[in-house]
Amino acid sequence: MTDLSPIDKAKFVAAKRAVDYVQDGMRIGLGTGSTAAWMVRCLAEKMQAEKLDIMGIPTSTRTADLARELGIPVTSLDEAKWLDLTIDGADEFDGELNLIKGGGGALLQEKIVATASDRMVVIADAAKDVTALGAFPLPIEVIPFGWQTTKALVEETLINMDVLGRDTSLRMNDDAPYVTDEGNYIIDLHLRRIGNARQLSLVLNQVPGVVENGLFIDICDVVIIGHGDGRVQVRDINEGTEEEEKIDLLEGDNIFADL
Repeated sequence: MTDLSPIDKAKFVAAKRAVDYVQDGMRIGLGTGSTAAWMVRCLAEKMQAEKLDIMGIPTSTRTADLARELGIPVTSLDEAKWLDLTIDGADEFDGELNLIKGGGGALLQEKIVATASDRMVVIADAAKDVTALGAFPLPIEVIPFGWQTTKALVEETLINMDVLGRDTSLRMNDDAPYVTDEGNYIIDLHLRRIGNARQLSLVLNQVPGVVENGLFIDICDVVIIGHGDGRVQVRDINEGTEEEEKIDLLEGDNIFADL
């Protein structure tokens, strides 16, 4: 573990602290992205060490494949119906624990799973902590049919929104549009700063062709911020608390050998 870069150490300690919330018998939403991948590995280690009976509900095929590879049982949200906890990463979060998510291309499933959970815990490095959302491009998931019309309608809508930029771009995968697990496209909105995230989220979802946007408002309960020196800050929006802890960085843990 000592060979990891500071950013990977930050992701690891946040992930390791997050799985402390996991208890026997829980149904757990498993996020998508590089930080969430650390969490899935930490969860598998905890499950094996403590002989926990848990069930994972993945937010993408990538996460499902990783969970199965590590021995975490997985099922669908339709089968689980309601979850005890979701642990996921974020591209940005503000002081009210509102998020931008979707950099990994799974925002629709991530939002559905998170809102079907009693609690959402977000794990992130300190660079994701922002005063105002919007420096990270805001993704919106759109259906492929008429996507250029949808894009134009979104650009027109942004004229009346409290944002600094209005550039938009279709997310690509090499020479073809990026396609989500649900068969949709993603348009990234380069807004630079979002003045009213709640209003923007509501307005974007009214545009025909937009399936969902990457603003997670009033969904996250706890953010765990990891640092390269092993420190973690735990912010609980419901309790109004912030605590700092230190996580030991251990060497020789085979479950992380391929990262």
